[in-house]
Formats: sequence, structure tokens, C-alpha cells
Amino acid sequence: MSSPRLAAAESAVLTRRVTLLSIAVAAVLVAIKLAAWVASGSTALLASLADSGLDLIASLATAYAVRYAAAPPDAEHRFGHGKAEAFASLVQAGLVFASAALVAREAIEAFLHPAPLRAEGWAVAVMVISTLLTGLLIAAQTRVLRRTSSVAVSGDRAHYASDLASNLIAMIGIAAAGWLGIHGLDAAAALVIAALLLWGAVGVFSEASNQLMDRELPDAERAEIVALATADGRLANVHQLRTRASGPYVHIQMHVDLDPDVTLERAHEAIVAAEKRILEAFPAADIIIHADPHGRAEPHGGAFAEANR
Repeated sequence: MSSPRLAAAESAVLTRRVTLLSIAVAAVLVAIKLAAWVASGSTALLASLADSGLDLIASLATAYAVRYAAAPPDAEHRFGHGKAEAFASLVQAGLVFASAALVAREAIEAFLHPAPLRAEGWAVAVMVISTLLTGLLIAAQTRVLRRTSSVAVSGDRAHYASDLASNLIAMIGIAAAGWLGIHGLDAAAALVIAALLLWGAVGVFSEASNQLMDRELPDAERAEIVALATADGRLANVHQLRTRASGPYVHIQMHVDLDPDVTLERAHEAIVAAEKRILEAFPAADIIIHADPHGRAEPHGGAFAEANR
């Protein structure tokens, strides 16, 4: 059985806190890396600075997106605003792609025309501090993601995971270039960082696209929903099950078979009981259960009726 999801309000509080922490960390990283780059002239540090600068922009977008996504449904958005998180993740992916291209261009230029570094000790110290701060932030984001399904926070964590790797690579490149005199390693480290940025952007884009395209929930969660719906035996043969995630919300639709001789009141009681069981595991779910009389149901129409059969 999958871990129970949080109610929308609880999820919103956690995601809001971790996005504010993300903004604070990104601002600190930009400030110290900018100072170290001006002092050292390191291309690898410039690459890491560009990464952190775009992380700051992305974190600001994420903070707005999670607030908007948690807003309740209104007259124009009856299914809520959850997909704002996926749109924010797409923005993040685009920013990372742009960052990777700029970093790669600078790295190639520096590789073709290497130059000695300045104040490499200061630059390495900054990268050590950046690595520690980034690691702490990723740990906090991971704890939040264990309790929520925020695609925006997941995308933000992917950025900082790439940033953590880029910090380590930049630190090695700067140290090798400054203390061993191998100036091309600084530029080579920047190229590796650019490749990591591209890889991270592809993952963020894929996850956001899955939510925007209404991809089904994982098989384990779908199986859990079926088991909960049929737990008391009054509902059977769950079919035409449709699920999708939208930010902090989960939308669930299904058809079930009931005894055709039960009264409408008893059928309603059975369906409400099933909804309550599902809501215990998926408290931010919007659930629609359609009852079919077992053995007597007429085929349903609709745009997706054939596909569902």
C-alpha cells in the first residue's frame, strides 16, 4: 500500500514553507557565488552561478505556483488550479535548458582559450558552503515530497540536485586548475555541469508533461483505490476507472456494480462509505462513483466509451 497522502490544506502549508526556504537558499548562493566569480574569474564557478541564478527565478515561480495551485475551485476552474504546478515546472525546464546552453558556450570558449584563475582558495571555500546549503535544502524538499505529490517541488528539487552535482564538479575543477595548474579542467568541469543541467531539465519536463497530459496514477495507487472501493463487498467489479493528479489534488472516477434490487438509498450509502474509505488514503481526492445494476446495465455512450470497454 502506498503512503497516505495529505489533505490539500496540509500539503499547501508544507509546500509553501519549503518553497520559501528554496528562495532563501538560492538568494544566498547567488550572492556568494557572484562575489567568488568576480574574485576568481572561474568559468566553472560562472556556470554554477548561472545555475543558481536560474534556480532563484525558478524558485520564485514555484512559490507562486504552489500558492495558486492550492486555491479552491471557483466558477471558472471547477477542477481547481492544481495544474499551475505543472506549468511552473515547464518554466523551470525551459530556464534550465537556456542555462545549459549559455554555460556550454562559455565553457567551450574557456576551453579553447584557458587562463589562470585568481583567488582559487576563496572560490573553493564558496563551493563548499554552497554544497552544504544545497544538500540541506534537498533533504528538506525530500521530506516534503514523501508526504505530498507536488510536481513543482519535485522539479525544484531536481534543479538543486543538479546544482549539488555542479557544485562538486566545479569545486574539483577549480581546485585542479588553481593548485595543479591544469587550466583546462576548469572549463571541462563547466561542460560537465552543462550536461547535468540538460539531463535534469529533461526529467522535469517529462514529469510536468505527465501531469498536463492527465497521465494515470501509478498502478499501485490504482490497485489501492480498487481495493478500498470494494472493501465491504457491496460494491464490485470496478471498471472504467480514471485517475489523474492535478497539483495537490487527485481526481478519481469509476463505475461499479451493485445489487440491482437494492434501494436507491442503500446504494447511496454504499457509495458514500466507499468514498470515505478512499478519502482516508487520498484526502485531497475528488471522487465520482457511478453505480451500475449488476447484470442489467446498458452500455454507456460518451467520447471515451469504446476505449473504456
